Amino acid sequence: MPENAAEVTAAEIARLAGVGRAAVSNWRRRHPDFPKPVGGTETSPSFALADVEQWLRDQGKLAEVPLRERVWQQLSGHPAGAVTALLHAGCTLLLVRDRPTVWLELAAVSDARMAEMLPGALETVLAPRFGPPGERAVPTPETPALRSSTLLLRGVAELAAETGARQAFEFLLGRHLDANPRQYTLTPPGPAALMAALAGPARTVLDPACGTGALLRAAGAPTALYAQDTDPDLAALTALRLALHCDAEVRARPGDSLREDAFPQLTADAVLCHPPFNERNWGHDELAYDPRWEYGFPARTESELAWVQHALARLRPGGAAVLLMPPAAASRRSGRRIRADLLRRGALRAVVALPAGAAPPYGIPLHLWVLRRPAAGERPAPELLFVDTAELGAPGGGRDSVDWQAVHTAVLDAWQPFDRHGKAEEQPGTSRAVPVIELLDDDVDLAPARHLPPPAAGGSAAELTGVRERLTDTLRLTGDLTPPPAQPATAGPGRWTGTTVGELVRAGALELRTGGTGSGPAPVLTEHDVLAGTAPSGTLPDGPGHGHGPGHGAGSGSGSGAAEEPVLVQAGDVVVPVLGGGTAARVIDDATAGAALGRNLQLLRPDPDALDPWFLAGFLRGTANQRQASSYASTATRLDVRRLQLPRLPLADQQRYGERFRALAAFEDALRLASRLGEQLVQGLYDGLTDGTVEA
Repeated sequence: MPENAAEVTAAEIARLAGVGRAAVSNWRRRHPDFPKPVGGTETSPSFALADVEQWLRDQGKLAEVPLRERVWQQLSGHPAGAVTALLHAGCTLLLVRDRPTVWLELAAVSDARMAEMLPGALETVLAPRFGPPGERAVPTPETPALRSSTLLLRGVAELAAETGARQAFEFLLGRHLDANPRQYTLTPPGPAALMAALAGPARTVLDPACGTGALLRAAGAPTALYAQDTDPDLAALTALRLALHCDAEVRARPGDSLREDAFPQLTADAVLCHPPFNERNWGHDELAYDPRWEYGFPARTESELAWVQHALARLRPGGAAVLLMPPAAASRRSGRRIRADLLRRGALRAVVALPAGAAPPYGIPLHLWVLRRPAAGERPAPELLFVDTAELGAPGGGRDSVDWQAVHTAVLDAWQPFDRHGKAEEQPGTSRAVPVIELLDDDVDLAPARHLPPPAAGGSAAELTGVRERLTDTLRLTGDLTPPPAQPATAGPGRWTGTTVGELVRAGALELRTGGTGSGPAPVLTEHDVLAGTAPSGTLPDGPGHGHGPGHGAGSGSGSGAAEEPVLVQAGDVVVPVLGGGTAARVIDDATAGAALGRNLQLLRPDPDALDPWFLAGFLRGTANQRQASSYASTATRLDVRRLQLPRLPLADQQRYGERFRALAAFEDALRLASRLGEQLVQGLYDGLTDGTVEA
């Protein structure tokens, strides 16, 4: 096998062939000619990609490996590692995009000659975008390193011709981030877009803890982007990603921004930052006399307030900074003096509480701090804006649990008039401008929940009466929909000839799709939506999120990054969650059709001439059926949808069962609605009686 040949694991072989891992294990046992392992371990062997491709073709299990999969396998199996391969790919994609004729000349020569000529050609595109060699995060790859990358680079250029250079890099970077979820923490596109909108239009933008650059990518139309990260690889990948994303000047540097600030003379229009949280070793001892601490020397436990002051120090007068912060930073006693000085001098302008699930850790409602660098002689702002969007997330948080469109609307509707006029009309429970003088007490507690008491859950007495009437109507409907008494079956269980979802997929009676990839404007049907029977509440990302390496702490969210088309659901589809061990299957109606399929969901699209969707969904929900098709991985239960069983019945009999299952689903929906209305009425009456809006 050639020294630089790509290798694949059993899981990657399963992805290539569109089967489960169990099928690959069966092939290894049953077929003596299956390729032998060439690496890995006894429990997790790896195989030569070329040998696997040929075996799959010989067996009729694969007509051709898709280009994107072939390129990814070459990149992930690169002898110098995936990160080095990504850097080589990103540099080459810049060349392909900016100097296409030069690339065509290089592509026409041998691999050895290409490796000799590439460094000079790459320097012609890297220097104008990133600066001279000693002052940039992206070094020019040299010939010895490029010799093992030439096959990959030809494939990358071919992929760029098919999808575009930017999309090709986004796909490969996204796959790398997804393959190493514990190595990076990522900021999702929802908070990134909101932070950029709060900062407003800016020509020069800095992110001093840039990760993979999601915040800088969210900036509108800058002319210059500045990025720094402690991980040199991330700094380089971010530079390439930004250069392929826009035409702005890109200046990226490796290093710790607090200890080794790469841009000490910068006065940016905006700073966007998702700093590492809860760092004790941020430089407290050696930075005691740093001039950046205009508002007070941060305590060892207040690393986030060091990042706040670093951001303010790199702004021009009047420039804006938006930081994603842990909620504790708003109320810890050790930071109260700095918070007080930020208020007195008018630097802190707003604190926004996001719903739990906005970014990891998903169970905590993180905050956004909006700051402005005061201009000389400027009068401090008399009020601070509080916004609380906690109610716009699903209970318990989690990915895809936040209604980002509603969050953006609520926050910007409060911030924009406040930013223009210094005043904002109060929205009970959501937003309020509070005089600074009222906040300067012993605690200087800036948590929005402290200053925005929620309105009564049921509203006024008249609204509570309306809730009661809806509950009464729903309870009446629930009574009407209650299933008739169950009649014993004429024969015992197992009287049908059975089949499985996998067999129906192979026969063409079902199409099986998996959710969780793609980008675009469509709303996302999430796991929570399927389980709760609610409308699609998620949003699609536009690529990989903002990431930090291991040295950059927690507090960021993740995104897929694969530049693929999302799976859009259609009326009559059946959607099944694959994690958690519960029994759920949802038939898509006209109101939900067009939504994108979210993470950890699989879609079954039946042929209407062969399968009734309600019959399909009903039998998939059987407890015994789900139990025999489930397996355990670590602490999670995972459903193998292909193993779920169905009886073989004529379409007319399927439809008879389908009507019963449809009626059960309607009864279940009515019960859910009655439960929600009952909770709303009870809590509303508690609140009304305790706050005096309802007579006892």
